[in-house]
Amino acid sequence: MAEWWSLSSLACRPPDAARTVAWQSDAQHLSHADLLVRTGCWQRALAQQPQSHCALYLNDPFEFAAALLAAWHAGKTVVIPGDDRPDTVHALRTAGHLLVGDLPAALQACPDDAGATAWNRQALNPSAARMRLYTSGSQGQPEAIDKRLDQLVSELDALEEAFGKVLAGPAAENAQPIVWTTVSHQHIYGLLFLVLWPLAAGRPFGLRRLLYPQDLAACLGACASVLVSTPAHLRRLSNPPDWTQARQQLRGVFSSGGPLPFEVSRFASTVLGQTPIEVFGSSETGGIAWRQCTSAQDPWQLFSDVQWRLDGACLAVRSPRLPDAQWWTTSDRAEPAGPHGFRLLGRADRIVKIEEKRVSLSTIEQQLLKTPWVQEAKALVVDTPVGARVGVVAVLTPAGREQQASRSRRVWLDLLRHALAHSVQAVALPKRWRFVDALPVNAQGKSPESLLRALFTAQTADRTRAPERPEMPAVHWLQRSATESLATLDIHSGLTVFDGHFEVVPILPGVAQLDWALTLGRECFAIPPRFVRLEALKFFRPVQPGTVLYLALQFRPHLADAALCSLGFRLYSHDATTQSEREHASGRSIWSHAPGAVHA
Repeated sequence: MAEWWSLSSLACRPPDAARTVAWQSDAQHLSHADLLVRTGCWQRALAQQPQSHCALYLNDPFEFAAALLAAWHAGKTVVIPGDDRPDTVHALRTAGHLLVGDLPAALQACPDDAGATAWNRQALNPSAARMRLYTSGSQGQPEAIDKRLDQLVSELDALEEAFGKVLAGPAAENAQPIVWTTVSHQHIYGLLFLVLWPLAAGRPFGLRRLLYPQDLAACLGACASVLVSTPAHLRRLSNPPDWTQARQQLRGVFSSGGPLPFEVSRFASTVLGQTPIEVFGSSETGGIAWRQCTSAQDPWQLFSDVQWRLDGACLAVRSPRLPDAQWWTTSDRAEPAGPHGFRLLGRADRIVKIEEKRVSLSTIEQQLLKTPWVQEAKALVVDTPVGARVGVVAVLTPAGREQQASRSRRVWLDLLRHALAHSVQAVALPKRWRFVDALPVNAQGKSPESLLRALFTAQTADRTRAPERPEMPAVHWLQRSATESLATLDIHSGLTVFDGHFEVVPILPGVAQLDWALTLGRECFAIPPRFVRLEALKFFRPVQPGTVLYLALQFRPHLADAALCSLGFRLYSHDATTQSEREHASGRSIWSHAPGAVHA
């Protein structure tokens, strides 16, 4: 095992070229000595800026780690935005924060040259070095959470105490495992598990997020490894890749960010050879407890430095991760289980008022999951012509899809409402429904209310009801930023675009592929209003029902004309037999702000 290094003094230590920090392949890795060089470059740039708060957004976790240490040593409060969307960037600018990294017009590191300043750094004061993070927005709007370094360090200590020996592997294996992740380090879970904990423990982290099952299987099987993931990503593991090597090399799988259904845990255990370790906590409380389920009723085990009690029906905790020594009452209902553990019973803060009646959104979700037709459900309040009412986004089971296909829409929805009628009062019965192949998720693998709400506002012209059969497939975002996005589209025979195209061998029309690329591009990016032309439009091979289609989007200034912008798109799928990509379509659309821009 590598020596444990304190984060407060990590950038003050002599450069260690033998301690690997980041790993790309056997031939490409970066050391602690490399990290100190980049930290110096970032610190030199930051020290010249007057702002006390700097908003740090970098896609590369190694550069992120270097800039984070540099900002702390430059005396800055670090702000970690969860995304780089235009509204987020505008809010950061309005607050007077210095933008750093991969944000528009942001500060970049000074050149990495021989004349770099030799910094005589002092160890950080753990109670003075500060960070501001944001909640995921799962229950509404993201909220700012301030953290001190000592709070973060306490969580790293708890994680190492609980799992360090497991991740170290057999004594005969001297190599440290590579930490790979499916989530972004711009959120507390990814920040801790991908960047801060590996830095302190001397475990290298992978330089890229693993978004595809094929990439997961290849990277996890290359050498000793650890996977940091979420329920949404573990649910998407597929059997076509050969997981044999991954099962041999994996030392641990972590899941956080939301409840992990037991059937998903069992499936992941079968595919990966490791039962996921679920970590329960929040941005506000930090890590509270963990479990590794052998049954759906297994209780949560507290980290050794956490105390708990019930405050009414809700879980209350006290730990070094909190701002002070006071008890913090969460919005999670709980009950005792065993001498030291507890079971969670759902959220208590999802109580809303409909027609002055108190309605539990959690109860609606739980009752739907008890039916044989619903696999996942999210309830929220949506606007209707008669006022606020409950809407539901649901993923159906195979039995549910059969029921939906065999009945009229009215009879099908009445069946679902009847299943709720015994536990949900009439005013709370859902009035709006969206049935999707997968819940929309963000880079943290969560389904924030903003993405769910978009399903109710971006449908057909008749927004008072969902279509019997959708024209567009469910969109599952794997990555979203101000310049690049990646999504999967589940292409199924129920899409109306297949009508008449063709009866014997259905083929997805090219015009539908182009329309989806442009529609989703306008949803992701700040695209100018005037369409100018299409360039390099190509269709390589047909798309048939049953295909999981990947849509990669890029938004860039046009290379030849500064007044124009380019939206590039590529549609492809994965061949399970050859483990290769299959190109289906690609092209560019050109857009302009200029009033006189004319379509060519």
